[in-house]
Amino acid sequence: MGLKRVLTLRTVVATSAGLTLASSSFVAAVQVAGFLAGDSAWLAILTGGLLCAGAALCFSELNARLPSAAGIRLYFSRAFNDRLALTVSLLYMAVVMGVVGAESYVLACALNAALPAVPPLAWIMGMFLLVTGLNIRGVKIAGTFQDLITYGLMGSLLVLAFIALSKVGFRLTAPLAPGGALAFINAVAVGVFLFVGFEWVTPLAEEVTHSRLVSRGMLLAIGVLSVVYALFTVAMTASTPREMLLGSPAPQMVFARHVLGPSGLFWMLVLSLAASITTFNAGLISVSRFIYASAREYVLPPVFSRLSMRFFTPWVAILTVFITGVTISVVVLVTHHYLVLVNLAAAMESVVYALAGLAVIRLRQKTPEAECSYRVKGGVVIPALTSLVFAGLAVAVMCTDLYVSLYLLAGFIVLWWYVHQVVPALKNKYQPRRPARRRRPAVEPADAGCEKT
Repeated sequence: MGLKRVLTLRTVVATSAGLTLASSSFVAAVQVAGFLAGDSAWLAILTGGLLCAGAALCFSELNARLPSAAGIRLYFSRAFNDRLALTVSLLYMAVVMGVVGAESYVLACALNAALPAVPPLAWIMGMFLLVTGLNIRGVKIAGTFQDLITYGLMGSLLVLAFIALSKVGFRLTAPLAPGGALAFINAVAVGVFLFVGFEWVTPLAEEVTHSRLVSRGMLLAIGVLSVVYALFTVAMTASTPREMLLGSPAPQMVFARHVLGPSGLFWMLVLSLAASITTFNAGLISVSRFIYASAREYVLPPVFSRLSMRFFTPWVAILTVFITGVTISVVVLVTHHYLVLVNLAAAMESVVYALAGLAVIRLRQKTPEAECSYRVKGGVVIPALTSLVFAGLAVAVMCTDLYVSLYLLAGFIVLWWYVHQVVPALKNKYQPRRPARRRRPAVEPADAGCEKT
């Protein structure tokens, strides 16, 4: 049994963009604007998109070399070593699941502003149950649902942005003057969060009709998201007082109410629900495949690699993501610590992208003659620049928020122990052992050149 190859470019783009296009992205967009002067956030957002495009080129070459549902775990394992690859990929998966918690909190604030009578957890549970059911029924159904929601959401955000800009006569304040260099670097570092998780479409490599669609989908998703985020962020800062946006955990609701009144609030409520659904659905599609591939290779208990005999979907992995997502959402709703998760995702994403550039260089050195359907042009220039830039951005985010450094260090230590102690035990217990080869009897000197029967 295996996964079905049924996904097209349209769904790959929707999945790559859908995981990043979340309600919490509006919070990050306002943070970017808060670092900069005037309505110049679009410069930092487009810069972040350009940097992520360089990372996408590196992931495209890695996917062309090693198309697998294991994704970054396999890339880093072949480039560096298996233990480092396992530790980093598991930590990144945990951080991506943490983004679901931040997303749930922002969504709860948005829903509470519009419909205070409905408990936020009821909305979250309803969405999780919906997308979990769709994913268990089949990736084609979940992918079609992802297409409809993602493309409708992006179109609506563009329309709303143009309406808001028309309210101010398309007049912007200092759109080309972001301020100091340090402020711009910090804005770009946080702006990277707007694209967090675009490469999590690589675990779908075993379900697309052609492996090249993964690389094309990532680049198209980054390009479209860069335009949508840039226009929408500028529209928010140009039409709504910045202090109102920065003081709210759901700035998109403040913006919509300020621009269009109650009708705008209802419109943005629908868009926030759609954004959260795309994130939950894309996360379930991608992270569940990563868990499935890890369990298939005995990095996780093999129970997570079970497939539905009817729908050919990894139902145990999907249910695991559902339970984990709901648990994290409840914790964040109680603690209100959501900004740490935003910065944590930005820092971890930067670390992974820096390693992706190094992995491309390393694999070219280790297997220079290996066949590869796609190579990043320009030699090592783009992979090297990707590594250097994202390493610097990771340091910038960690220096801005010291809790991010502590959480990443603690997570790395725990997972390093897991990789060194638990994974070997899983492989010894579950991995099939190859039968030992029977040694051929030695040939006697008198029978040289003959083989005994």
